[in-house]
Amino acid sequence: MAEAQELPTTASPGGRRSHLPPLLRACRPKQWLKNVLVFAAPAAAGVLGQRADLAEATVAFVAFCLAASGTYLLNDAADVESDRAHPTKRFRPIAAGEVSVGTARAVGVGLLAAGFAVGFLTGWRLPVVVLVYLVLTTTYSLWGKRVPVVDLGMVAAGFVLRTVAGAVAVDVPISVWFFIVASFGSLFVVAGKRYSEMVELGDDSARVRSTLGVYSASFLGYVRAVASGVTLVAYCLWAFEKAEGQGGFPWYEVSIVPFVLAFLRYAFIVDRGEAGAPEEVVLTDRVLQAFGALWVITVGIGILVGH
Repeated sequence: MAEAQELPTTASPGGRRSHLPPLLRACRPKQWLKNVLVFAAPAAAGVLGQRADLAEATVAFVAFCLAASGTYLLNDAADVESDRAHPTKRFRPIAAGEVSVGTARAVGVGLLAAGFAVGFLTGWRLPVVVLVYLVLTTTYSLWGKRVPVVDLGMVAAGFVLRTVAGAVAVDVPISVWFFIVASFGSLFVVAGKRYSEMVELGDDSARVRSTLGVYSASFLGYVRAVASGVTLVAYCLWAFEKAEGQGGFPWYEVSIVPFVLAFLRYAFIVDRGEAGAPEEVVLTDRVLQAFGALWVITVGIGILVGH
């Protein structure tokens, strides 16, 4: 506790100073990157070129940004003491004393309500998904995060719900293979995050997150192996399903190459114990970004050609 109070409150985990207001930093704007998943299903369906569909997907993005930031504030307010013992979370505004617990809770509840309300701009189904997300995150905070395996599934489900939100907002179907890719890909990311936290925290891991005292490196490696195998096979099947009946250059099939390479690059980063913050990995690793750009280009051309 004393050590956390002695640190500069404007410092970031990486030693950089942030110029954002403390309350905005507490909302974790970098993690809004996760909400880009709401565009995945509409993009795969090839409808984002239509203004109305793009607007509805954007509404889903905003709704999830508001709701997610609300849960971040409430979680950080509840975990303030354990965060102060964490090597990087102690820099968070609430743990560092820059934002009071009371303020965090009040603003958090307001953001949750705003996210739910914004969802109604697309109809009634998006608010239902947002509500399920809120119930999921609340259950996770109160119970799930302390139950081994359940915590992995619940965090992964949060990623999947973002994908579902985009589909229901725009009213497009989700391919079975696409849904499997989203589900098991999310599980891979979550297992990699837990492994990286275990490596980063060392002997203090169980004190900061109780499940890390139960998990072994080999078990988390097994989860990643299963999740990655299912994800890669399902993506290949999705790509061939999308390409069926199309002539010309096999763009969807070619997209398998950058997808697999991006996946392997992320797996390499996880194996080094450096994927404790997935959004930081995506924003900073240039090789991963290059593979991701190639994947977006090949899939994007495939969608344009197919429509």
